[in-house]
Amino acid sequence: MENYRHTKVLIIGSGPAGYTAGVYASRAMLEPLLIQGIEPGGQLTTTTEVENWPGDSEVQGPDLMIRMENHAKSVGCEVLSDIITNLDLSGRPFVATGDSGNIYTCDSIILATGARAKWLGLPSEEKYKGFGVSACATCDGFFYKNQEIVVVGGGNTAVEEALFLTNFASKVTLIHRRDELRSEKILQDRLFKNPKIETLWFNQVVEILGDKEPLGVTGVKVKNVKTGVLSTLECKGVFVAIGHSPANELVKDVLKTHMGGYVITKPDSTETSIPGIFAAGDLTDHKYRQAVTSAGMGCMAALEVERFLAETK
Repeated sequence: MENYRHTKVLIIGSGPAGYTAGVYASRAMLEPLLIQGIEPGGQLTTTTEVENWPGDSEVQGPDLMIRMENHAKSVGCEVLSDIITNLDLSGRPFVATGDSGNIYTCDSIILATGARAKWLGLPSEEKYKGFGVSACATCDGFFYKNQEIVVVGGGNTAVEEALFLTNFASKVTLIHRRDELRSEKILQDRLFKNPKIETLWFNQVVEILGDKEPLGVTGVKVKNVKTGVLSTLECKGVFVAIGHSPANELVKDVLKTHMGGYVITKPDSTETSIPGIFAAGDLTDHKYRQAVTSAGMGCMAALEVERFLAETK
């Protein structure tokens, strides 16, 4: 049986952007309703140590998200375990349909559905995620001081990650299936001039190698795409840098997007191309993709929603 709910502001997504928006919207007495989505807590729930969250020299990603959820609830944000499967943004009130069968109507929406790192799709990759396999050099590079690591990819993201990781690693091997990079030329020049970086052309990773106790990466098995020859490369960390995909399925045909599907917001704002719809976090951020910047945008979105609702009464 369908259950109809109405709220002044519906928050879709439960990462740092969503929960921060919930805190600020609650403090503004907007009585927000937050729908957690398919991955409650977002990408941070797939990480282990987080050492760049202000106020915590070290915190486990899942623990941080539980704290953020509890904070949002403590100030009055209602958090529901549901997945929005359809959005009707053709008129106000906006209508969201949940996988549960619930129908949510609302005067405004904060989209905080995030983005997903693209992965290689290897079973061994899944096994070592958070234990030597990562998709975020800024998040995890610090753990590989004076160690040899691998970066997989050939675009701007891969080159930027490889360059950044030289701040920590003794050696970085960039593995690419072609013999030329897709990144900007200025980045390539920096890469080729860096003595810590070695490129392995015409190769692809076919398996992540590692130990069980303690769980950790010890190397990668690679295959030459031209000859089919297999070889092994020792390393302590593998950074997959083949891009990110914004979780825009609900709005990709309705809101204006760019840079491969990231939702466009107005300058210095979280307002999208439809009045009353705001976007925060990795759904709109193709540049920084950090928990702290996502939280900041969640704050911005809630404040802008408060202003929008006051002006459209």
